[in-house]
Amino acid sequence: MKSFFILILILAITGCSNSEPDHPLTEKVIMSSFPTFDLQGHRGARGLLPENTIPSFLKALEYNVTTLEFDLVVTADDKLLISHEPWFHQNISTKPDGTPVTVDEAKSFNIFEMTYEETRQFDVGKRGHILFPEQKPMPVTKPLMKDAILAIEEHIERNNLNPVFYNIETKSVPEEYGLFYPQPDHFARLLYDELVELEILDRVFIQSFDVNTLIEMRNIDPTVALVLLVQNRNGLEWNLDKLGFIPDVYSPNFRLVDEKLVEQVHERNMKLVPWTINEPDDMVRLTQMGVDGIITDYPNRAIEIDLIRERMRLDF
Repeated sequence: MKSFFILILILAITGCSNSEPDHPLTEKVIMSSFPTFDLQGHRGARGLLPENTIPSFLKALEYNVTTLEFDLVVTADDKLLISHEPWFHQNISTKPDGTPVTVDEAKSFNIFEMTYEETRQFDVGKRGHILFPEQKPMPVTKPLMKDAILAIEEHIERNNLNPVFYNIETKSVPEEYGLFYPQPDHFARLLYDELVELEILDRVFIQSFDVNTLIEMRNIDPTVALVLLVQNRNGLEWNLDKLGFIPDVYSPNFRLVDEKLVEQVHERNMKLVPWTINEPDDMVRLTQMGVDGIITDYPNRAIEIDLIRERMRLDF
C-alpha cells in the first residue's frame, strides 16, 4: 500500500510539472507563417527617414514591408534601446548643447553607461545622413524597443494594416562585454522577458553576429526563431559549426550570396535573407537566385520591382 501511494505521489508531481508549457510557444509558429517573400525595412526605412526611429518604422509600413528590422543595445538602467551602435555615432548625432558629435568623442558617449533619460538628450535625426541623401532630416531621439513596438502595433491597428514581423538584432561583441555590451545571458533574458510582456513572440526573429547571444536565447526558449548574421567569407559550414546548431534563417552580406549558397541553405531547411540590398539590379538578381527575402534601406525601391511584387503576391 505504501508503494502505491508513493507511485500516486510521483505521478501527481509529474502531472503538475507538465500541466503548463515551459514556454509561451509550443512550436516555431513563426516559421509556418513565414512570408512568401520577406521584404524587410532595414532600420525602418533608413534611406528615407532617420534610422532606427519610430517615424522610420512607420514610413517603412507604407511600402508593404513584411518585417521591420532594427538593432538593440542596453542602457545603464537595463533598458532596451534601439540603436545600431552602443554609442552616439558621429554621422547622425547631436549633443545636448546643439553641437555635432565628433569622430573622436563618439565612443565616449557610451550608452551602456548612460541612463535612458540621458540618451534622450541626444538628437539622431535633424542632421540627416551624409550617406543617404534622400533621407529627410527631422528632430528625433533613439526610442526604447517597447515604445517603438507599441507605436507600430497601434499604427497597424488604427490603419487596418497587416501585422508585421520584427527582426531584432542584439548588438554584441565578445571582446567588449561589460564595456559597451552586457553579458549575453543577461541581454537575452532582458529581451525575452520584454517580448513575452509585449505578446509578440510569435512574430519575432532574433538575429546576431554574436553566436553567444543566439545560444543564450535558445537556452531560454528553443521555440524562438533565430537568425545567424554573417559577414565573413569562411563559408556556410564554418559559420554553422561556430553556432553549433541550425538556425531558422541564414542572413549573409548580399555579396556573399550565389546560387550554390541558396541551394545549400535550403537543403538544411533554413531560409536565406541577405542584407543590405539597396540597388534595384541587385534586388532583382538575388530574387531570381531564389532568396527568401531581402533587407533594404529603400523598401520604396523594392516594392516597385515586378518580380518582388509577384513573389510577395501583391497586385498593385
